[in-house]
Amino acid sequence: MIAKLVGFDTVSRHSNLALIHYVRDYLADLGIASHLVPNADGTKANLYATVGPNVEGGVILSGHTDVVPVDGQAWTTDPFVLTEKDGKLYGRGTCDMKAFSAIALAMVPNMLAAGLKRPIHFALSYDEEVGCIGAPFMIDEMIAELPKPLAVIVGEPTDMAPIVAHKGVAALRTRVTGFETHSSQVHRGVSAVMIAAKLISFIDDMMAENRAKADPASTFEPPYTTLHVGTVHGGTALNIISRECTFIWDIRALPGDDWRQYLTRFNAYVQTLLPGMHAVSPATGIETEELADVPYFSDLGGAAQTLVFALTGLDKGHVVAYGSEAGQFQERGLPSVLCGPGSIDQAHQPDEFIEVSQVEACEAFLGRLIGHLSS
Repeated sequence: MIAKLVGFDTVSRHSNLALIHYVRDYLADLGIASHLVPNADGTKANLYATVGPNVEGGVILSGHTDVVPVDGQAWTTDPFVLTEKDGKLYGRGTCDMKAFSAIALAMVPNMLAAGLKRPIHFALSYDEEVGCIGAPFMIDEMIAELPKPLAVIVGEPTDMAPIVAHKGVAALRTRVTGFETHSSQVHRGVSAVMIAAKLISFIDDMMAENRAKADPASTFEPPYTTLHVGTVHGGTALNIISRECTFIWDIRALPGDDWRQYLTRFNAYVQTLLPGMHAVSPATGIETEELADVPYFSDLGGAAQTLVFALTGLDKGHVVAYGSEAGQFQERGLPSVLCGPGSIDQAHQPDEFIEVSQVEACEAFLGRLIGHLSS
């Protein structure tokens, strides 16, 4: 099943429908109905399905179907063909995070044979990797249509250890519009690139403030809200004052830290730059748009943690800096926890892999979950 799911090229810029339809048909052959929640243009879809009785107290197994691109990465194997070597399974999505969903799907016959007294719900989403865009539509429908679940297990790669909190993630794009002139006449122009540089420096200064006042007792690594510019594009030639410059940045906020306060400060700084720009040309400007807003996931205790602690035999949860769909479940009142096979260290890497031992550990974990829900 891992090989089958990895074989679908579900890079976020592509459709995931081939994979979704495969899962739908696989479950239908086992007598299980699926519900698809498509995106606006019908090119992608979420899928949810219930195994077992339609009663309260079930467990949602959540996984995203999309993967990050392989462009420009030095793969030594075909990223969309599962390759086993030295106790590892290589392929895009093996770790992040098709293995979890594949293991659970492969165990559906076990679930049916066990006589579940409380259900297991599958929740497969689209576009997690580009801002957790798809899951909210599915979650809202599941809450409206299904008896209330006990817990949500999001199978992100955690080495099968419980993760009880993570940072929130906001993605933003800022466009600077300058005024073109010859570079020998800088006094007549407004350089979009130079203005962008000031803005990027301001973003870095805000993060430096956070670093300086970080709580050394924090369990997050790094222990502060981070701000980072990932890409910058601007200018046309060395001797032209640039008219356009765009940069994309993110804010990874600690639980309880509202990322919008940083945007507010940023926008206030923008207002100090605009008068000088407009004095040269009223056509100049700075605009920022929000691309994604992934809520943080807080350590609130609850049924999901209690369940996963019992199933793993561990009594302590950990925290991570990356985002997931757990916060979206949690903010809708569903107790959640992250626990899945593989290490985040391999996620998004060339020659991404998952160790076979992690697959076996996840299989054993889900076996215990099935036993718990059957008792």
